[in-house]
Amino acid sequence: MDRQVVLQIEGLTFGYSPDRLLFRNFSLTLHRGELISIVGPSGIGKSTLFDLIAGFLKPLSGSIRVAPFSQIFQDPYTSFHPSYPILDQIADVASIEGYKTFAQELDLDPSLLQRLPHQLSGGQLQRSSILRALLMNPQLLLADEPTSALDNITSLKVMQLLLSYLDRLGILLITHDIDLARWCSDRIIELDSV
Repeated sequence: MDRQVVLQIEGLTFGYSPDRLLFRNFSLTLHRGELISIVGPSGIGKSTLFDLIAGFLKPLSGSIRVAPFSQIFQDPYTSFHPSYPILDQIADVASIEGYKTFAQELDLDPSLLQRLPHQLSGGQLQRSSILRALLMNPQLLLADEPTSALDNITSLKVMQLLLSYLDRLGILLITHDIDLARWCSDRIIELDSV
């Protein structure tokens, strides 16, 4: 079966200064139905890689081709505007049709989405961020430590839910949790200094 390529990185070179490269000739191909984990120590460039994929940064050389994507950010408090309700913010970027079903799958009371971000716990806000990402109907999901604000039981449920969507998307996961990466990944890419 020929699976759709949702992310193609070829020969990526990037650094914030020419004498300190984070990536040198880095390549990666991710297909629909596949989960690849990016692991490595803090400061090695994991989140920078997502910024490059999202187009927030430009590579020094190489190419990045990406299908329609959504992101789950590591810090849910900075991924929502503080002054208006979460559901309104989700509706700004995605169809909210069926959001109650998605919310319940995430063990998130749909009524919480009528609140302002600061009125939710970190775990509730992170699940709201995951809900927003799924409702955007992406072909690629960029997940930066998506379970860091969640307890172990909720983390497992959330990861099982994300894995259940692999028939329609590919997932690129950043995690510090090597056990999680081993459990859920088709491949693990360990970043180290170039």
